[in-house]
Amino acid sequence: MPDCIFCKIVKGKIPANKVYEDDKVLAFLDIKPVNPGHVLVVSKDHDLDLISTPDELLCSIITVAKRIGKKILELGLGEAITFTFNNGRVAGQVVDHVHLHIMPRISGDGYELWHGREYLSGEAEKITNLLKLE
Repeated sequence: MPDCIFCKIVKGKIPANKVYEDDKVLAFLDIKPVNPGHVLVVSKDHDLDLISTPDELLCSIITVAKRIGKKILELGLGEAITFTFNNGRVAGQVVDHVHLHIMPRISGDGYELWHGREYLSGEAEKITNLLKLE
C-alpha cells in the first residue's frame, strides 16, 4: 500500500528505530510511547489487521513480541508489559496495518485499562452460545 506508513517503514522510505527484523516482521520503537521501550511489531506484508492476517504470520509476530518483552523486563524498562492488538478504529487502531504494541508498564504510569461492566441477567449465557466454536 503506497500510503501506509508502516509499509514505508518496512521499505526503508521512513526511518525507524529498529530493534528486530527478519523476513516476515519488523519491530521498532513507537514514536509516541506509553513508556520508553514501547515497541511495535509489524508484518512486512500489508495485512490490514489481526483478523485478516494469516495464522502463521501472527505466530511470528507473537514470538518476536515475546522475545522483546522478555528483554524489556530483563533490562528493567518496565515492571510488567501490556501486549495489545487494536483491531479496527473503534478499538483504537490508527494505522490500517497489523501491528502489536509491546508497552513496558511502570506502577503509576497513568496508562488506564478498560473499565468493565457486569453482564445483565441471562446475557452471559446468550453470548456464550453465540460465540461457541465448532
